Amino acid sequence: MSGSAAVAEDVTQEVFLALLREGCGYDPDRGTLSGYLFGIARKLVLRHVDRVRGDVALDIDSDENPLPQLAVNDDPLIDLTHREGIESLRRAVQALPRPYREVVVLCDLEEVDYADAAVALGCPIGTVRSRLHRARALLLEKLTQERSPRHTIAWKPVRCLS
Repeated sequence: MSGSAAVAEDVTQEVFLALLREGCGYDPDRGTLSGYLFGIARKLVLRHVDRVRGDVALDIDSDENPLPQLAVNDDPLIDLTHREGIESLRRAVQALPRPYREVVVLCDLEEVDYADAAVALGCPIGTVRSRLHRARALLLEKLTQERSPRHTIAWKPVRCLS
């Protein structure tokens, strides 16, 4: 949600510290523990974003591989294309409005079920579904625009008169 590994680590630590505190407020009748923890994490990230104000730069280390490699790939072009695709997806997710970014991160990236996502976001399951549908459409649009050529140059043969 923040686009920064450092912020994610800080938020994760704060979530578990909040859980360890006496009277943390978790009520199993209101939802699952994971939904409760995602709700705390969401609020902490939103506080961080409010403090920073403005666009959040993506924190991408060149040494960090965002997805584990399951097979050895000796083709540098395929590797480069794969990395560019992941970077494009990260940029597209970060560019989404906050409500859509939240559901994509929770449901698609973190694989949280709709009920837990609804608890974490404080909204009905139907709202989670509709936001996720709209977010996926926006992502598709952003990724399609990025892949399409931005400038086309018309080439015309020139006759030289000598």
